[in-house]
Amino acid sequence: MRKIANLNIRVDPQLKKEAEAVYAEFGMSLSEAVTIFLHKTLMTGGLPFEVKKPKLNTVTLAAMQEAEDIVSGKIQAKGYASAKELSLELDAKTTGEC
Repeated sequence: MRKIANLNIRVDPQLKKEAEAVYAEFGMSLSEAVTIFLHKTLMTGGLPFEVKKPKLNTVTLAAMQEAEDIVSGKIQAKGYASAKELSLELDAKTTGEC
C-alpha cells in the first residue's frame, strides 16, 4: 500500500523517545507502530485495548493522597537524620512496636 497521507501529532518528547526505544526492540519505527495501531483500530472497531481506571487498594490511595498533600504543602514530609533512623522506624512499624 502506498503511503501518501501525513499524520502530525504533538506528544511529550520524553514519551516519544521512550516509545521509539520500545518499538526499536521489535525492529520497527514509531511510524510503523502507529500504522499497526490504526489497522488494529479498524479490525476491532474501536480502541484496540481496554480503557478503564485502575483499581487501587486503600493503601495505595492513601499513599497517593499523602504525596499530594506533601506537594501542596498541606502536610510536611517526614525526614530522617540517617538511614539507620529510618530503618529503625520501619522495623518498629513491621513488628507493631510503633
